[in-house]
Amino acid sequence: MALLVWVFSFLLLVFIPLIFLLPYAVHRGITPTTPDYPRALSEFALKDTTAIFLQVLATLPTHLLTFVAVWAVVTRFGKLPFWQTIGGSWGKRIGLKESIGIGVVLFILSSVVAHLLGGDKPTTLDAIINSSPASRYMLLFLATFTAPFAEEFIYRGLLYASLQRLIGKVGAVVIVLAMFTLVHVPQYLPNWGVIAAVGLLSIALTIVRAASGRLLPCIVIHFVFNGIQSILIVFGVSGQKPKITPDQVTSLVLPLLHFLHFLN
Repeated sequence: MALLVWVFSFLLLVFIPLIFLLPYAVHRGITPTTPDYPRALSEFALKDTTAIFLQVLATLPTHLLTFVAVWAVVTRFGKLPFWQTIGGSWGKRIGLKESIGIGVVLFILSSVVAHLLGGDKPTTLDAIINSSPASRYMLLFLATFTAPFAEEFIYRGLLYASLQRLIGKVGAVVIVLAMFTLVHVPQYLPNWGVIAAVGLLSIALTIVRAASGRLLPCIVIHFVFNGIQSILIVFGVSGQKPKITPDQVTSLVLPLLHFLHFLN
């Protein structure tokens, strides 16, 4: 069931953005009858600012549906308490302060690793962040407030617990950190420094899960890690520095206006 939920979440990441994108593409004249339709749709998805925003926005229902799937499996459709069953409490050695501290230290270490291994190369995620302020802030919101829960519920929650029972702690740690890292590779290509940093995060989170026997510290560590990165991007410390100009305001509002117009 844990593997099925993981596959389900992966399929959601593929198909929900298409559900958001395809009607808008048709609205803009990109239809299956368009010459070289796959190439035209791919270019449209990567270049049109509203199309990019819609694909980012699609992550929200993806995470929400993932939460529902995880809840159904963990509670057996409401028969068991969710947080108690999935490990949503503090361990004996790792509480709130320790989790926050680990998150900060991990962010610093991963930044050093990324820099040493070529962390300045632009990634696919950078292209999305820089496409428009609307996409940037929506992505940062999701990365901070929903992704840590969705990803930890699946990887360190369902998958780790199931694998630990089957093959033990060491095998579970190795498989979960590999799965978590590999899923993030397409977002950060061709920057292997950032991919290595994600691997470091995955290793630390999975070891914390194994050592504490609890999931809550992993969620807090992940939240702190992503939250620091989001704050740095918002204030221009990391990535392109946001500018408050008429063009920036337009690029923030225009995708939203296009989306509302499309809905009408």
